[in-house]
Amino acid sequence: MRAIVNVYLKQGVLDPQGKAAHHALNSLGFDGIKDIRIGKQIIIELDGVSKEDAMEKVTQMSETLLANTVIEDYTIEIA
Repeated sequence: MRAIVNVYLKQGVLDPQGKAAHHALNSLGFDGIKDIRIGKQIIIELDGVSKEDAMEKVTQMSETLLANTVIEDYTIEIA
């Protein structure tokens, strides 16, 4: 079973990487970009667990280590 965790900065938290990418894309001629936010994706392969157990474990992993919940939000997809 595969879990995909997407971690991204909360709205209102400054994103200097996103700003730099936005500026660079505008400089390259890509118009119409309202905003860019940079995040990270973590893919976890799990063995021998149900979908419910996987969600519970990955939520605990995200809250404990994978995301800084003070400034970051995350989503989990179990595939």
